[in-house]
Amino acid sequence: MNDEVQCGSGRARLHPQSSAVAFHCTTGRVVTRAAVIAVVFPLLGSLAGCTVGPEYHTPAPPAIQHYTATPLPDRTASSQGEAGLEQRFAAGGDLPAQWWTLYRCEPLNTLISGALKNSPTIAAASAALRQAAENMSAQAGSALSPSVDIKLNAIREKLNGATLGQPNINKILTLYNTSVSVSYDLDLFGAVRRELESQGAQVDFERFQLQGAYLALSANIVTTAVKEASLREQISATENIVADEETQLGVLRKQFEFGGADRIAVLSQETLVAQTRATLPLLRQSLDRTRHQLAVLSGRLPSEAGVSEFTMSMFTLPQTLPVSLPSSLVRQRPDILAADAVLHQASAEVGVATANLYPQLMLSANYGPQSLTPAGMLKYADMIWNIGAGLTQPIFHGGQLTAKKRAAEAAFDEANARYRQVVLLAFEDVADTLRALDHDAAALAAQTDAWRAASSSLDVARGQFRVGGVSYLSLLDAQRQYQQAVVNLAQAQAARYADTAALFQALGGGWWNDTAYDEKGHAGHANAGARSQ
Repeated sequence: MNDEVQCGSGRARLHPQSSAVAFHCTTGRVVTRAAVIAVVFPLLGSLAGCTVGPEYHTPAPPAIQHYTATPLPDRTASSQGEAGLEQRFAAGGDLPAQWWTLYRCEPLNTLISGALKNSPTIAAASAALRQAAENMSAQAGSALSPSVDIKLNAIREKLNGATLGQPNINKILTLYNTSVSVSYDLDLFGAVRRELESQGAQVDFERFQLQGAYLALSANIVTTAVKEASLREQISATENIVADEETQLGVLRKQFEFGGADRIAVLSQETLVAQTRATLPLLRQSLDRTRHQLAVLSGRLPSEAGVSEFTMSMFTLPQTLPVSLPSSLVRQRPDILAADAVLHQASAEVGVATANLYPQLMLSANYGPQSLTPAGMLKYADMIWNIGAGLTQPIFHGGQLTAKKRAAEAAFDEANARYRQVVLLAFEDVADTLRALDHDAAALAAQTDAWRAASSSLDVARGQFRVGGVSYLSLLDAQRQYQQAVVNLAQAQAARYADTAALFQALGGGWWNDTAYDEKGHAGHANAGARSQ
């Protein structure tokens, strides 16, 4: 006996002794199972072609031409000497993926390269991305394809004939069954596809979180290394000042012995030397903390060796500063892209909630032998099968489904507001760093002039004091001014390097120019990620 199911102008015939299915058309020609799949599944796909809910589009970038209210100058201020070199703003320029190489400091490059490989923060972000990608793969595999299962059952039961109208039947039997079951959700209104869209947005979010972790780590290492170099500069300058003040103290003591200076001048100089020395432990404590921070950022324990020591002479100030166009910033900064992914996910969830208001259609089929003995499993006569379709249309759920749809719409509005806030903060960040660089250059020029003036004033005061031309108070004042000028100059120099790194971070770090990643966002070099279009 052959089992047939009518289907349009033809019929599907089930051959019980094989897993093949042949489709008999009205012409009498037999079509293979592959042909059935080629015809039926596109048909099912066309039935499930409707997707309700909003179609997501990334918000348009702000329609502005400048980051600041007044246009920036083409160049920053400049002062004499290498430390005061001007920097040029290259509007519309693009950052390299490994932007820290612009400092031309090989120990810094090595440190960042190792940190990006060893950092637990990067490892955690990378694992979160893999988890999201695997969850999406699992969802796509189960939602877009029919589910096929093989079941093997053996049941021992006592049959009571009274339930069948046969009270005299009372048997104990064992029932064996093997079946192949197939089920498929037609997804008529796109609930499953919207769920997959939501999963894809989650993958994008984790990808940009990973990019943000790369960017934050590299920027933190650069600024911390610059801070270490500045502290070393300040410590060295302070030690030199202490040496000069001790020399001056020796001169005063000799003058006091011969009556050329009074006791108060000697005590004042001793106080000045002690006060200058007292600043050194605080500077050295800051240096130690900075060294420990660098070690942790690079994925090492503070006690481990291998972290280079940085001085200001090891860095070269980048002379050209690429400044991305405002319209490009929203496609570059990882935090904006992550917020965009969250907004996309919220949009997809609105589609899911909307689709849940519409009918859901599920197709299912089972086919296999059933017998009272294992040997009977091989007999064609013991074959059983069923084909079913289930349609569910929500009618009344106490307002639950419509409330969930309104909640999803509210979540989308929240995500949209948060996206706009992230964009505002990003543009503020860029504007702040651009202005800071301009002001840093002016401050460095002023501090350089102040240092030169203080140095010259101290030299003159020392010479005049030796011949009695000025009082000791004038010399003391000149020494204090010079000490403060030296510290301020070292801090002003470091500020330019640190704010340059802050600008590169504010512009997104250039990760989109990394050619070492594949389409899944896995990197072959230090920087990783994939750009979402």
